[in-house]
Amino acid sequence: MATAVVPTPEVVGGPEVVTGAAATQPVSLTSSAIAKVKEIMATQDPLPAGLRIGVVGGGCSGFQYSMSFENAQGMMDKVVRFEDLKVFVDATSAMYLNGCTVDYVETLEAAGFKFENPQVKSTCGCGSSFSV
Repeated sequence: MATAVVPTPEVVGGPEVVTGAAATQPVSLTSSAIAKVKEIMATQDPLPAGLRIGVVGGGCSGFQYSMSFENAQGMMDKVVRFEDLKVFVDATSAMYLNGCTVDYVETLEAAGFKFENPQVKSTCGCGSSFSV
């Protein structure tokens, strides 16, 4: 099942609002990823302000992706809006996520978020960590 990437979202960093080409955004989400995040967010109490996507050190290959709900934007965050979903990306993670697309995939064997990152040079055998 193919899912389309949502058209260019609005990128917000501090008081500046930037719209334009996909190159200006640190990360893209497909329509299925947006729908799944909204579905999960709706079960949270209190309702989070948005989703944080980042990169943390660890794993076999050096880095791992992280996703969590946030109640507020951090000082150094880029905020990308997909419809009414806010995605927060810190400045350091933005360097590693530039051009990355997040999709939500369901198969008979598993379901989960899949990161397609053009900057990744290698991944570990289990696919949960990467190096650049």
